Amino acid sequence: MSRMFCIPGIIFLFCAFVLSILVSISLPFLPALDIARAHMNGNALINGDTVNEIRFGVWAECTYKDDGSRICGDAGHGYSTSISDTNKDANVIIGSSWTRGLAVHPVATAVTFFALLFSFSSHVTVTLIASVLSFLAALLTLIAFAIDIALYAFLHHEIGKLSAVEGSTDTAPGFWLTFVSLILLLLAGCTVCFGRRRDRMSGASAYPSYPMSSTTGKTPFWKRFRRT
Repeated sequence: MSRMFCIPGIIFLFCAFVLSILVSISLPFLPALDIARAHMNGNALINGDTVNEIRFGVWAECTYKDDGSRICGDAGHGYSTSISDTNKDANVIIGSSWTRGLAVHPVATAVTFFALLFSFSSHVTVTLIASVLSFLAALLTLIAFAIDIALYAFLHHEIGKLSAVEGSTDTAPGFWLTFVSLILLLLAGCTVCFGRRRDRMSGASAYPSYPMSSTTGKTPFWKRFRRT
């Protein structure tokens, strides 16, 4: 692939891979990289403890108390948590059906990794595979981002039911890193496509067409009488 397209494509894929793998690790391993969070001002009960904030990651949720201490649930695929106000007048449940789909993040990371590996090759067929994998990773990242939006919207709706909590919900760093990764993957796929098209055009121009020479080989009649 042409160098002017190869290097940017590799850089886009590498950056997207790094961001995607960070989001995939998420809570409870990387405390700052959650998907959505709710601030409850110390007026909510989770597992019998009064909490100030709860954060939702790919693999687990973590609660924070007023003193800054953190308690995370067991890491796993598709977790759920129950939230109630301190008066126990209302209770909401963030079920596993809203967190199970977050596992699409590591799947998108794996596809991005393979796209990055294929992008180092200069072979036309391999670069085509890299382009296809880049767009496939972008599609999976888009699905993961849609799941993130759904989780945030549901959390916002459920926290609103706890009138005594007077809490608020926000998108978290992992949410926006997923969005940036999506943009980078789209740019990488387009860049690889342009590079492959440029290579095909340059390959075609390497064999220029020449006008066909006359095959008759006969001397015109009037030139036979030319004085030598």
